[in-house]
Amino acid sequence: MAEVSQQLQSSWFNPTDVFSCGLKGHEKFPSPSVYAPKLPSVSVSPSAEIVEGSSVTLTCSSDANPAAKYTWYKENGNPDVQRPSEEPQLVFSSIQSSDSGQYYCTAENKLGRKTSNNFSVNVKYAPKLPSVSVSPSAEIVEGSSVTLTCSSDANLAANYTWYKENQTLPHGQQAIYHLTSIRSEDRGNYYCKSENQHGQINSTSQFIDVQYGPKLPSVSVSPSAEIVEGSSVNLTCSSDANPAAKYTWYKENEDSPKASGQIFTITDVRPEHSGNYYCEAQNRIGHQNSTLHLIVVAGSMKSVAAGSITAIFLAIIFLCAFLFIRRKRSWKRTSEPGERPDNQAQENMGSVYDSPSAPVQRTPAEPHKDFCYASVIFSKNQEDSLYSNIRLAQPHRHKEEEEDEDVEYTTVNFKSSSATTESGNQKAAEELYELYSTVSKHPRV
Repeated sequence: MAEVSQQLQSSWFNPTDVFSCGLKGHEKFPSPSVYAPKLPSVSVSPSAEIVEGSSVTLTCSSDANPAAKYTWYKENGNPDVQRPSEEPQLVFSSIQSSDSGQYYCTAENKLGRKTSNNFSVNVKYAPKLPSVSVSPSAEIVEGSSVTLTCSSDANLAANYTWYKENQTLPHGQQAIYHLTSIRSEDRGNYYCKSENQHGQINSTSQFIDVQYGPKLPSVSVSPSAEIVEGSSVNLTCSSDANPAAKYTWYKENEDSPKASGQIFTITDVRPEHSGNYYCEAQNRIGHQNSTLHLIVVAGSMKSVAAGSITAIFLAIIFLCAFLFIRRKRSWKRTSEPGERPDNQAQENMGSVYDSPSAPVQRTPAEPHKDFCYASVIFSKNQEDSLYSNIRLAQPHRHKEEEEDEDVEYTTVNFKSSSATTESGNQKAAEELYELYSTVSKHPRV
């Protein structure tokens, strides 16, 4: 038998041939046939869809005698997937997506060798971690076109959903998201979700930094109340810009800037500071201006003085009314029969002085008219006069009675708190507040 095997190996034969041997004279009892392997076939278990992580077995089978030995190969992969063995199975205990591909096996014995047809292993798996790319990758300026692309390895093919700051973008399930004219409001974090029937996964966030020129600045004043002479004022300019804006302050009709920086401080406000101010917000993309109208009012001392003038004026009116009532009573007494006012008027006529500094002059009263004058001198080197002229109705009187009227002068001196006792005497004189009241009055009976 060994001699026959030796002869078969040394002679040329067709691998499909079948051989047997027998003893001479006993040809009716041949030995079992020997032959090379037939074309191997490949099967897979389980036969359903192959999902990543599951256990998969590939089996190679071939009819051969003597029994064949098998070797597995992956096309374009490692040629020695499994060492030759008598076991025809190739086992994946936890198959991975990288195991997908074309497999084939060979069956071989001493009489020959056969190779199977290719068998495709298609491993289904959920999407891998997606990546997001931005085009253009350089600086993104407002108004330009931007494209976001989401890429994820998946089997079956993945569908994509886009998000901005956890808000779904209305785009459909596409891997590419277009921003045809990007705006400053589009600035933020973007990411995508990749999903198929085997699972889903989100990408990491991609920050889109949209650069834009300053928006229209807003200007505020602090304190926001009335701006009083001598106080301190802060003007603040604010503008939305990317990159951050730089600020410059100007006053209308002046070429040179007043200040730079977001806050402009005027420490000692004077009336000449009134006017229109504007700030310019600027970055390398653009600039914008905003205007503010500033009004400076008189100081607190002038406000007090204005109140004092009002109070004095009211006091004069009350004084005139009081004297008018007294005079009216006097008219009634002098109009009684049998009385002669001539001598009595001569005896009772007199002058009243509230202040020795006010000279007294006697002037004849104008017929049929009584006048009350009030004059107020206020502020520095400037006189603001307030006159109150009241004409009082009178009954008909004798000419002698009209000529014998008494005149009262009242002088009220107010000294300014800003006057000093030494070198400020002249200044105090200039700031003297004076009130003159002249009342024409018939003498009492």
